[in-house]
Amino acid sequence: MRWLTTDTGRALIARADALTEEGRAPLAVQTELRRDADAAHVAAALTQSGLRRRAVAKFGDDAAQMLFTTDALEQATRTTVARHRAARLEAFGTTTLVDLGCGIGGDLIAAARVGITAAGVDLDPVRVEIARANLHALGLPGAVAVADATSVDTVPFDVAFVDPARRTSSGRTFRTDAWTPPWPFVLELLARDACAKVAPGIPRDLVPDGVEAEWISEAGEVKEAALWAGRLATTRRRATVIPATGPGRADAAGLATLTDEDDPGADDVGVRPIGAFLYEPDGAVIRAGLVTAVAAGVDGALIDPQIAYVTSDAAFTTPFARGYRVVEEVPYREKQLKAALRERGIGRLTIKKRGVDVVPEQLRPRLALRGDAEATLVLTRAAGKGTALLVEPLAVTPGG
Repeated sequence: MRWLTTDTGRALIARADALTEEGRAPLAVQTELRRDADAAHVAAALTQSGLRRRAVAKFGDDAAQMLFTTDALEQATRTTVARHRAARLEAFGTTTLVDLGCGIGGDLIAAARVGITAAGVDLDPVRVEIARANLHALGLPGAVAVADATSVDTVPFDVAFVDPARRTSSGRTFRTDAWTPPWPFVLELLARDACAKVAPGIPRDLVPDGVEAEWISEAGEVKEAALWAGRLATTRRRATVIPATGPGRADAAGLATLTDEDDPGADDVGVRPIGAFLYEPDGAVIRAGLVTAVAAGVDGALIDPQIAYVTSDAAFTTPFARGYRVVEEVPYREKQLKAALRERGIGRLTIKKRGVDVVPEQLRPRLALRGDAEATLVLTRAAGKGTALLVEPLAVTPGG
């Protein structure tokens, strides 16, 4: 890894990139590079070239200057999310930050770019070497060292940030007691001004009192959750939605956030029959338990107390939900549904389901679709009863 950070190493990666972009076959690229470099260095350069192409989705243009490992890239924070977090830290006047478990430096990069003096530690010496190289390649300041996060004195820093490793020798784990550093250490850290990156599946009842839990999605996909403590906590639950704006780029103007202060509660929102429009809340909203806040925002109600769909008689554009116009209700039972779809000449069908025991990939072939029409089918429960709806997606305005 250190050799890859030398001028010779970076030149070999750049050459691998260029030959690949020319459309050369992998074996031809390898043969060409072997003319001037040994097999081990060529293999390392080709690996980095491939990882850089994969990393564009997370790091945008920065990926072309960075180094990675396969696992570290998978676990790294996306640039869009890291920038959002750094902006929050900056807004609270953070000047110094310690990153406990910095990986390859995604959060260090974002913090440095908003002027925060950041230091990172990690148990993995290879990741530390990569984080140091990535900061240098991007012309950013920052100190990185190999250390056990639990042994670091965080007192001299304004904020401590921790990203516990959630993998064991058996793979990804959802057990907090198997994290590194462990959950008790994270809880101790959350007794001060701190932020912890956690899995989006973390149960809400696991979040300590006085700590803000923020679920973050990008382009409709939940990416992670963050726990904010001390003066950084401003509410109990938050859903933050980052729109799709291209690989690795965040549009600050399009970012939207919803909190429990926007939620009137299930009793005020209520349940009602399905109206002219159906709204599918964003995953971050669902994780944060803010579906009824979306219902209030579209002058609507729930279709069922246990189902995360909202209905309304008005069309709204909201960043917190995907809207659909309800075309008609069709039979829920499979045999009658198959006949109804065939009668309407529907040959291409998008199937969405929530709260029902249906596997769309298995149902679609059994429906034996025929025809030129295209439709979206929603299978769900309304007032405790299986319901099938043909819907049309509402147009989405920029930033919405």
